[in-house]
Amino acid sequence: MISWFPKSMKHNVTHYCAGCGHGIITRLICEAIDELNIREKTIGIAPIGCAVLAYNYWNFDTTEAAHGRVPAVAMGIKRVLPDRIVFGCQGDGDLAAIGLAEIIHCANRGENICIFFINNAVYGMTQGQMAPTTLIGQKTATTPDGRNPEDDGYPLKISEMLALLPAVAYIERTSVHNPQNVIKTKKAIKKAFQNQIEKKGFSLVEILSTCPSCWDKTPVESALWLQNELIKTFPLGVLK
Repeated sequence: MISWFPKSMKHNVTHYCAGCGHGIITRLICEAIDELNIREKTIGIAPIGCAVLAYNYWNFDTTEAAHGRVPAVAMGIKRVLPDRIVFGCQGDGDLAAIGLAEIIHCANRGENICIFFINNAVYGMTQGQMAPTTLIGQKTATTPDGRNPEDDGYPLKISEMLALLPAVAYIERTSVHNPQNVIKTKKAIKKAFQNQIEKKGFSLVEILSTCPSCWDKTPVESALWLQNELIKTFPLGVLK
């Protein structure tokens, strides 16, 4: 049984925007670490992007990676310290754009690490440019008339791509737009950690999250847009 505030989480004022899902995900990771009693041997890798200051909230060993390089840093730490529980947290810009090669080859090798991939379909930290995961027709700072597949291509479905690789142990897509899905997300995060404890190999949990600031919506409108639109392109569930 855990206390109301996870031991793995620091008491700090959040830097995330109102209605953003990052704060929920940050806490779920901490709760999972507490419940698995792995805090003393966990190492987290923070990305470039909205979660860049994650070390302000995680009360365990944490380091920072250059843009897109979270899987490479996590892999290096895990190989040097195989008894540690190593995970990375990445947004869609960090993982699916500049870090695309990193995540594919890390997954293809079946590295025994966990990646928590936060997909809000936009570059949140840099004021809302189009991301690899931006929906067709979605307006962003760089697609003011909406994403056009003829000019901009289609949304990248990272989880579907990685699920094809034989060395991948576990892929699930979840969401944090309502309480039921927050519970499912925590269960998926714990399963990813448990896979690593049992040395099953690479696990990735893609988590759909809201970005009211860059979607130009209220928090409630954002939750509804995620439920009614984002999930159509990125359906929830276990992919592998």
